[in-house]
Amino acid sequence: MTQAIEPKVSIGLTNPKSPSNVGAVMRAAGCYQVNSVFYTGQRYARAAKFNTDTKQVAERIPLTCSESFLAEIDCETKIVCIELVEGAQPLPEFFHPENAFYIFGPEDGSISQEIIDKADAVVYIPTIGCMNLAATVNVVLYDRLAKSTNYQANDELIKKSRDTNNKVKVK
Repeated sequence: MTQAIEPKVSIGLTNPKSPSNVGAVMRAAGCYQVNSVFYTGQRYARAAKFNTDTKQVAERIPLTCSESFLAEIDCETKIVCIELVEGAQPLPEFFHPENAFYIFGPEDGSISQEIIDKADAVVYIPTIGCMNLAATVNVVLYDRLAKSTNYQANDELIKKSRDTNNKVKVK
């Protein structure tokens, strides 16, 4: 009997500037079962002491500084850039690969042309104006979950996931 192999999902944050955004990305990574988070640049490292990872997800999911996202990606993983660039595919029409390395641009810049050129897909969220980094990560990961058939959805998940002060039930 063969054991099912879990999909591998990683996130790359291009030179994030806000520790609160990285903390919120880490929380999303925990909620959506991301395997690892990478970042480039120095801005986050300088501000890391202000991290807002309120669920301490970084204890379970590695948050690693990387010189190059391309060096972190194996041959079975597809590169998916999330960026507002001409020629990108709208997220509602995108089919997520099983193994994905999602690369997000910074709020005050963009993903390098070198990475865009190597991407298997370049996707954008069709909003009016741009969203902040953490919101974008949450939307993309939720879209991946919503389009998947491999997720848990029952009262046990709710009991395990909700705040301890939440005891409300649907009658």
